[in-house]
Amino acid sequence: MTIPGISETAAAHTASLKPPHFVLEDIVRPNILSLQPYRCARDDYQEGILLDANENSLGHALPSGSSALPLNGHENIKGGNDAAAAQDAVAGPSDPLDLHRYPDPSLFGIKSTLAKHRNLPGDEHVFLGVGSDEVIDLIQRVVCTPGKDAIAVCPPTYGMYSVCAAVNDVGVVKVPLRVDDGDFSLDVDALLSTLRSTPNIKIIYLCSPGNPTGTLLDLRDVRRILDEPTYKGLVVVDEAYIDFAEEEIRLGRRDKAQQVSAVPLLAEYKNLVVSQTLSKAYGLAGIRMGIAYSSPALIQIMNNAKAPYNVPQPTAHLASLALSPAGVDRARLHIKQLLDNRDELLAALLPIPGVGDVMGGNDANFLLVQILDAPKTQGGKPDSARAGRVYKRMAEERGLVVRNRSSDLGCAGCLRITVGTQIENRRCVELIGEMLRAEGIGA
Repeated sequence: MTIPGISETAAAHTASLKPPHFVLEDIVRPNILSLQPYRCARDDYQEGILLDANENSLGHALPSGSSALPLNGHENIKGGNDAAAAQDAVAGPSDPLDLHRYPDPSLFGIKSTLAKHRNLPGDEHVFLGVGSDEVIDLIQRVVCTPGKDAIAVCPPTYGMYSVCAAVNDVGVVKVPLRVDDGDFSLDVDALLSTLRSTPNIKIIYLCSPGNPTGTLLDLRDVRRILDEPTYKGLVVVDEAYIDFAEEEIRLGRRDKAQQVSAVPLLAEYKNLVVSQTLSKAYGLAGIRMGIAYSSPALIQIMNNAKAPYNVPQPTAHLASLALSPAGVDRARLHIKQLLDNRDELLAALLPIPGVGDVMGGNDANFLLVQILDAPKTQGGKPDSARAGRVYKRMAEERGLVVRNRSSDLGCAGCLRITVGTQIENRRCVELIGEMLRAEGIGA
């Protein structure tokens, strides 16, 4: 069956990819596969006197004297016109983003920029969503039949995979990471065994670097799953934190031959989706920009099924600035500083009596730190109750908030600490020491 909207070239490219046992049309829900997408007004025309979309022709309602985003030299994105001048006269503040208009689907060239940034052939490999959570949810909605199909997750992992499954009435099969040695690697044999015995699993979510583990997955393991002939579903690799590991390679802190992102595997595999975000390395959590990279066929299906105008104009514009050469340079400077801060934070935490191991691979912008029932030199063991008290007292009495992950599989006694500024990190170290001394450790 032909996917509505896909070009012959894109369809042929998808068909040329492996593995031969994977047929996208066989796993996408039939009603989604045949869906005729909603055609937006801005799909056809973006300029001129636009009386086609029932927009407010008088402009936005922002109060006079306010600003619709300072644009740093991008003030005339769509060109001046009499309508804009008339709007200014009525509404007061300027509207360089045309906020009273629905967004242009081209979205400031973001898809093409991202494709080039990731060495992909073109923007037909790129989907944009409202944060990675829209990507996670939408893939389930186009593939999984409610009340029948299931996803697989590898705990400890990001909780939204299971939340979306609950919302969509999709089952969740858990295949834990190897937690005994604290490295949180994939148990590939157990995962493949589960896939062979559970044919209704349509999606596997793999988090790399993991949350809350901070551990990069071995791409050889990912390949084994992609190549498994009995598994007919999708493999989704969630790479929200991948920029930190990639920057370590650029800085010479990792083997330059090491491949950390799964994106290059898209040149071979059509059963792979890689999700990323601008929330972490680019510091744009507030704009909610999520990205999915995959075969053109699956990207077309996701575009057919998404809500119209799902990415707001201000979000798209700010993302385009961050992805400009100057924005990428700034992001890399910030990443380098965070990596340095992470090293300093790690070095400062470990000598504190009552702090145990820093778990996982430390490949992201956070640390997963054990809180013990006694100093490590005295054989202290992870203490989840104490970790909870330290977490709660720091937040409520000292105004410093970390994340209590002690109830997660393999994370007994663990607090997840986001790497902050040097001042914030020093305050965190000081307070953890203070809280543990109040618990009678190291006093």
